[in-house]
Parts: sequence; structure tokens; C-alpha cells
Amino acid sequence: MRRHLPLFVFAALTLVRISYGQGRDDGSFYSRYGIGELSAFASSQAQALGGAGAGLFSYDYMNFSNPAAWSRQTLVRIAVGAQFDQLRAEDASGRSEQFTRGALNALQIGVPLIGGKLGLGLSYEPYSRMNYEVSTSGTLEQGSNTELSYQLNHEGSGGLHLARIGMGFRLLPQISIGASTDFLFGITEEVRRTTFRNEDLLATNVVRSTRMSGVTASAGITASFDGENHELVLAASGRLPVTVNATQTRTLGESLNVDTLGTSSSGDLKFPYRLSGGVSFRYQNRWLLTAEIQHEPWSTASTTLSFAGFDSNHLRNRTRYSAGIELIPAGAVMQAAYLGRTAYRLGFYRDNLYVSPVAGRDIMVSAITGGVGLPTMFLGSRLDISFEIGTRGSTSYNLIRDRFIGVSATLNIGERWFVKRRLG
Repeated sequence: MRRHLPLFVFAALTLVRISYGQGRDDGSFYSRYGIGELSAFASSQAQALGGAGAGLFSYDYMNFSNPAAWSRQTLVRIAVGAQFDQLRAEDASGRSEQFTRGALNALQIGVPLIGGKLGLGLSYEPYSRMNYEVSTSGTLEQGSNTELSYQLNHEGSGGLHLARIGMGFRLLPQISIGASTDFLFGITEEVRRTTFRNEDLLATNVVRSTRMSGVTASAGITASFDGENHELVLAASGRLPVTVNATQTRTLGESLNVDTLGTSSSGDLKFPYRLSGGVSFRYQNRWLLTAEIQHEPWSTASTTLSFAGFDSNHLRNRTRYSAGIELIPAGAVMQAAYLGRTAYRLGFYRDNLYVSPVAGRDIMVSAITGGVGLPTMFLGSRLDISFEIGTRGSTSYNLIRDRFIGVSATLNIGERWFVKRRLG
């Protein structure tokens, strides 16, 4: 298996390159507000189960919803994947546009330091994405009887990324704990481009670029109760509030040329804590049920810099509900037929955005998720294909309704390392 790792690493880097080569200025209108759309990826298994990962305990997957789950590792694990979304945005008048984008899901690495008791976890994943393009047009009075037509384009790209390193430890046979250090960093760029029909007037660009970084920590605990044919897991996890340091620069230019306007300004953004509670129930290694509730009080967030909607009137407390079910017909029987060893998953989630264009009103997100976990020729490795179909927002209050379909592919590699070979 190890001779295939260079090929796997090359494929992982190719996926990262593809995901960053796409997805600019072609996402949801709602990513214009705050720091963009929030994103999270616990594992490809949890993703197909509505994202309900806090209570998932698995030997086959790294679970970055809860660092306590890293204690059960027995194989070195590497997971990398990409997601491709198709989005259709519609306004109250019935006008609609369609977009396609691609993005990295996550790069995850798990190492069992003491098999089944102490595990190391590392990950790199998106935290927020800003990718939108909004256009408006109008006229200006030019003299007594003439008008000057113009078009105003608002574009945004970039976002924050999250890198984590931590450990999970099996404190007692039933109790596991874990903690991680979480690094937030990234750049957002927002462009306001004005063009005129009069060819004698040059287009103008105003660009606001913000570089951000901060450090926080996460922790979790799980309690598992085993029976002859079942396992019940209760779990909780959380992330501490974080102050993100930021430097914001405004530039101004004509046409495609941009010159610095004024000086950079420094400030900070304060993000709230995150709490999650979850439960999972596994029966005969065939059936798995999982559910999770997640809460983030974004109404307490603040910033000293300029971000659209990042104020007390538009920030909303975020609560996310998710649940899912998984079936592996053959259970743990490795000699069964291929379809019997395949994992079949279905889930859902309901969420509200942390920032709203309309003061005092929640923007709701609802989706159905699902997918399959396909066995490979290598024991302990799977190719997971997942999907989600849902809606975001509504056409009330002159807003936009997004209908989206997402498909992702994640390769999970598992292998025994650091084990001395025995002769004889």
C-alpha cells in the first residue's frame, strides 16, 4: 500500500489545485455579508449524514466535529476531497441565474500514537467562503436634458481557512476526551467596479482587501455504552471565542490599473464560541443513527473594521439541527459481496445564516443529504460520494432564494504504520 502513497499525495494536491482554480465570483449572494458563507467538514461520513458528527465514533473515519473521537484510531488515516456545487438564484420577479463552483472539502490526517487509546489529528479546511457577483444599473443627470447611464458591479472572493492540530485520549473504557489548537487565517477581496456607456469616461475600481489571522482552541468529550449488539454514544464539543487580527487596505484605480488609496488600517473581529451536542446509536454494525444540535451566538460578534452586515442589527444567533442514518447490509463481514459492504447514507439539516441582509430576520437553510461509502481494494480505505440538495433564503423583502445541488468525492486511505515486521 505504501508504494501508492506518492500517487495519492499527487492526487490530493491536484484536487486542491482544481478546487482553488474554480469558484471565484460564482457563489451565493449571501456570501457578500460578514466574512462570507461559513463552512465546516467533520468527515465524509458525517457530511452525508446531514453533518451530524459530534457523536460519531468510528475506527474508519477521522471525525473533526469532536477531537475526543480521535482516541479510537488504529490506522494512519489520510482523507482529501473536493465538492462541486450548482446553484440557481431567483429573485421576487422570477429572474434567475445559475452558477457552478468547486472547492476543497478538507485535507485530514490521523495518526494513532497508542492504538485505540491516544490519537493525533491534523486538518486543513475552509472556514468561510466569499464568492459573489452582484450588478446594478442606473442613470445620473448630465446637464439639463441628458442622462449618463452606468453599471455598478460588486464582486467578492477569498475567505478564511482553518488548520487544526490536537489529540484525543481514551481516559476510561467508556470516556474519551480531546482538544485541539485551531488556527484561522485568510484574505478576502471585495471589488466595486463602475462602468459607463460613455466611452470618454474610464471605468473605476475600488478594492477592499482584508488579511486576517487568529488562534483559538476546541475540546470535546464522549461517553460510549456498549452492549452485545449495539453501542450508544453521547458527546459534546465546543470551540472557544476568538479574536481575529485583521489588516484592511483600500485601493483605487482606473480600468484594470489599481493604485493604493490612503494607508492600511488595522483592527480585529471577535467571533463567538461554538457548542455542539450529539448522540449516535449503532446496531449490529449494520445500522447507524446520529443527530446533533449546534449553537453559535453570533449576535455577540463585533468588528472595528468595515464588513457588510457585521453589526448588531444584522448578526443572528445561529442554531443548526442535523440527523442521519447509515446502513451497511453486510455489517463487519469483509468476505461479503461488494454491494453488501457498501455504506448507504441519508440525512438532513436545518440551519440559519449568522448574518442577514434584513435586520431582525433569519435567513434559513434546509437540505437533504446522502451518499455511499464505496469499499476499495485496500482494507480500511473507502471512496465516499456524497450529495446535498437544498434551499437558502427566500424572495421576501427583495431577497434571493438559492436552490443548490452539491456533489463531493472524498478518498479515505487507512494503513498500519510504525509497526515492526516480525520474522518467523
